[in-house]
Amino acid sequence: MDKTFLSKSRYCSCVQCVNILWLSKYKPEFGEVESNDSTLETGRKVGELAKCLFGDYKDVPVDENINKRIEKTEKLLQEKPNIITEASFIYDNNFCSVDVLKNDSDGVEIYEVKSSTKIKDIYIDDVAYQYFVLSNIGLNVKKACIVYINNEYIRGKELDINQLFNIEDLTDIVLAKQNEIRDNINKINEFMQEHDSDNQPESHLGKNCFDPYPCAFWDYCTRDLPKPNVFDISGMWKSVQFRKYDEGKVSFEDLENEDINPKYLEQIDFELYEREPKINKDAINSILDNLNYPLYFIDYESCQYAIPELEGTKAYQQIPFQYSLHIIKEECAEIEHKEFLGESNDDNLIRTFAESMIRDMPEDGSVIVYNKAFEATRNKEIGEMYPDLKPEMDRFNANMVDLMVPFRNRDYYTKEMEGSYSIKKVLPALFPNDPELDYSELSLIHKGDEASNAFLSLKDNPPEKEEIIRALLEYCKLDTYAMVKIWEKFIEVTE
Repeated sequence: MDKTFLSKSRYCSCVQCVNILWLSKYKPEFGEVESNDSTLETGRKVGELAKCLFGDYKDVPVDENINKRIEKTEKLLQEKPNIITEASFIYDNNFCSVDVLKNDSDGVEIYEVKSSTKIKDIYIDDVAYQYFVLSNIGLNVKKACIVYINNEYIRGKELDINQLFNIEDLTDIVLAKQNEIRDNINKINEFMQEHDSDNQPESHLGKNCFDPYPCAFWDYCTRDLPKPNVFDISGMWKSVQFRKYDEGKVSFEDLENEDINPKYLEQIDFELYEREPKINKDAINSILDNLNYPLYFIDYESCQYAIPELEGTKAYQQIPFQYSLHIIKEECAEIEHKEFLGESNDDNLIRTFAESMIRDMPEDGSVIVYNKAFEATRNKEIGEMYPDLKPEMDRFNANMVDLMVPFRNRDYYTKEMEGSYSIKKVLPALFPNDPELDYSELSLIHKGDEASNAFLSLKDNPPEKEEIIRALLEYCKLDTYAMVKIWEKFIEVTE
């Protein structure tokens, strides 16, 4: 029979769910994947840096066709000893490129580079597949390793790549998986033979739909489920959702009498029976009564570098780069607005951020946020990094008030919130059809990860730099203006 062409990414997709391969081939238009350009770019940068661990290397260009890549690899293999990056091989229609191949006189070593901070099971499958391909074309694979990020390493003035990366030998583990790899490949080939374009496989929903990665075809595979359904219950663990699904408890009608968390039942009840908003005035008043002027409504934006760029930081540490601040100095006062957006090439970005914030919030008023844990943790980290700023960071945290609490505790709840207390759900529920508070009306940036990616892109000085800066300021300003409107709503509903 004709063998299905597999790459290591296709193989790993099939380990998650073999239907992904069929859907990718015959129904690609239904694959809904958010743009992951920043993730790909992070992986590329980490991969390029990791190559430097091995000294001089010869590269196989990935933009050439597979046959040319394999041909170039074969030539480079004859020049041992050497280091080959993106060495490419094929065995029985199973293709792979090896991130870094150490080519010695007595065999080869595989080094797979990941931008993650831990080794996941799917990475082991990835390396085991490479081992399978290389060993079956007659190469003596002496070692198979994962190279990944050490997020305990704190960067000094200069980056030390030997401390930034961990290398773990997985040879024994991947060797033990070789029969499993062969069996899986046989099953994949049989599956694709049995299911052509006119014979769609049945969908089997389970935890693998989100593990290790969210499936791009989730909406397609669940298209016939009633709406709303068990997977729309906000905050419910996926394991519980799939257990209820397996029990046939799918629609909200199926679930309304189940023995589940009261918050889940409340969401179901509100959406099934169009309940009126629930407002606990005492709980909301307890927040309002504890506010002290001036009121500082503040929101931070942050980014993460896989390769730490700032002295004193770790890989994937949250780096605050922007804030928006609305200020009400006293009762009935005009609202003032201040903002900060750091320079992407500022080596002291975190300190610059903090010092600007200290200047903008000099008085001992309430620091009002939405999701206190985030801003409070950043303040604590700044205080640890810069002891001279710690008293001010501690002051901000001591005065911090979280507007999210009434929504999280369901002291203020409407059916439109759909069980969520995210500000992106709360805002349209409280202010329906208000374009001034509609994130979708913003240009370029509509959510936090887009803001982070946009800031990171400024480092390359893109031609649309000014447009990106305007969009960042516009987005963050809406976050704090939204908090002002929520505060006003609290006053309105408790009068």
